[in-house]
Amino acid sequence: MQARERLRARGDMNKDMMRIQAVIQRDLLKFGRNPLIVIMSIFMPILYLVILGSSFQGKLVGLPMVVVNKDTGWHSRNLLNNLRAIAAGPKTFTISMTDSEQEAFDGVKEGRYKAALIIPSDYSRSVATKANPEIGLFVDNTDMISSDALTASVAGALQYASVRYVPIRDVPGVIYLRDSNLFRQVDYRQSLVPGVVIMAIFLGTLTTGAFNLVMDKFQGIEESYLLTPLTKMDIVSGLIISGLIVTTAIAVVILIISLLISDVPILEALAHLPGLLIIIVLTTLSLLSMMFVILGRFNHPRVVGILSGFMNVILFFPSGAIYPVESFPGWLKAFARINPEAYAVSAFKAILFKGSSLLVIAPDVLFLLIFTTIMMVLAVATFKRTL
Repeated sequence: MQARERLRARGDMNKDMMRIQAVIQRDLLKFGRNPLIVIMSIFMPILYLVILGSSFQGKLVGLPMVVVNKDTGWHSRNLLNNLRAIAAGPKTFTISMTDSEQEAFDGVKEGRYKAALIIPSDYSRSVATKANPEIGLFVDNTDMISSDALTASVAGALQYASVRYVPIRDVPGVIYLRDSNLFRQVDYRQSLVPGVVIMAIFLGTLTTGAFNLVMDKFQGIEESYLLTPLTKMDIVSGLIISGLIVTTAIAVVILIISLLISDVPILEALAHLPGLLIIIVLTTLSLLSMMFVILGRFNHPRVVGILSGFMNVILFFPSGAIYPVESFPGWLKAFARINPEAYAVSAFKAILFKGSSLLVIAPDVLFLLIFTTIMMVLAVATFKRTL
């Protein structure tokens, strides 16, 4: 009796898998019949990389910098006052203080700070004796715009400090700013690669999954689902899995092309491919399920097209792919904390440019997992109400 029940359960499971497989095959065939969608999904991110990477210039504010002051003399206090004046005036950076160099370095490596400024213990004495002291500035060079802005601002504060309080007939001493990169040098075009891949994922999720459901509604095909043994979970699962297959393939192609165009060391990048694939898959699932929740309510592709363009703007630009999130105004920072693309960009940069392990980016991975789970539940619930 128990053996018969097990065989029956196994047969039901096989039938469920066959139904889901049928939905996957149908959705993949539909995608393949429209080569324009494939071309658009690949061409638009590459165009973005080439044009924006060559022409963009930005002015940043609010970049977090940590200072370790080992000197207790007047000149170091004067330098800190100059730095605080920049923080209060142009607001290029914000200042945090710590007594530990290791804590400062760890903060930069973990992304809490964009730079660490180390003032040596003999700074004031060296300035007073014109012994040309050195100050260490250790920057997160994976974001070229931020690192350049911070280096220029700190250099300006040093120049002001070394000239203002010297008698006019004396020759001012020189203060050397030794800026050091904590990671491999990343130029601006290379820094755009994570954003390009995330844009490709967005376009892939836009042209599969929920969009095909909307097209089925528009063409009246959705009603035929009711005449099949497909359950609502079968349909949602099949559409999301097919979208995952297509979008992941597109994202990997875009990643490889972007690495070649941007002159990122390809072998070094491929060494981190497993971690990058995890982020690509999680980001794809989160966006696919979110598309179901938002777009699945509509039944005309024109409405979906307009709404998806708006979604691209509000998700991509506050993601940190172009401007660092630290430079956003408060309300936009708050939105970035619930934006899945912001976590995806952060994790992508950490893996690709810093060589970070999954343990380091665990908060990003955890958020994407939670977001995907919530959106999947909402997607099924919404689909049940609209079918």
